[in-house]
Amino acid sequence: MRDHGLDEAIRAAGGISELARRIGISQPSVSNWERIPAERVLSIEAATGIARGVLRPDLYAVQASPRDEEDAARAQEYALLATLLARAPDAQLLARLARLKGDPSPLGMAHAALGEAAARLDVETVGREFFDLFVGLGRGELLPYGSYYLSGFLYERPLARLRGDLKRFGIERADGQAEPEDSAATLCEIMAALAGGSIEAPPEAEREMFEKHVAPWMGRFFADLAISEKAQFYARVGALGRTFLEIEAQAFKLPR
Repeated sequence: MRDHGLDEAIRAAGGISELARRIGISQPSVSNWERIPAERVLSIEAATGIARGVLRPDLYAVQASPRDEEDAARAQEYALLATLLARAPDAQLLARLARLKGDPSPLGMAHAALGEAAARLDVETVGREFFDLFVGLGRGELLPYGSYYLSGFLYERPLARLRGDLKRFGIERADGQAEPEDSAATLCEIMAALAGGSIEAPPEAEREMFEKHVAPWMGRFFADLAISEKAQFYARVGALGRTFLEIEAQAFKLPR
């Protein structure tokens, strides 16, 4: 029997197939769930707008401390990037993004710029942009994979090192995940789960994952995305990602 949080996510998405499509997994995988897996909570929150406390109250019902609130905000930022890099936003997500506002901080201004682009562009235009950038006829303009940015080839040593660390930290590949783990979308999803505490891992896992597998290349990827001539909406995603990772890099230098 499905629990309430899963029912709410399915209702908000408009059905099991649509929920599966939004988070990039197969429909049978979602059909087999009785409740939302911990590692999927943040992606489903970003894809449906249903709060994590509704999706999995057993994981997110505890009153948050200021440190917890900061980590929850970081997790939500990573989850948003993961969602936008995994697939083009549908009309519902684009409409939610169009309401984004921001304060005068660099991250706030990046949010506001993304919201402006979402309000100005339609879902078909953004979908074509996603295809041209990341899929293409044969391949897209950009290859958002750690192995490619660090070695010039796909499925190389950086991916093997990442898989070794994921295994060491006890982080398992999610069912239905077709992308290699060193894709920008998958790494952002992993970082979201670590920041939000929805997967169990040693205390050092988050910092080590960022410093070894995110920081060495993903900032360059987001910078490339921000200046791509094919990007309008996704140029704003690139600027947001680059700004957020710069903040993350500074934060990880501080004692926790």
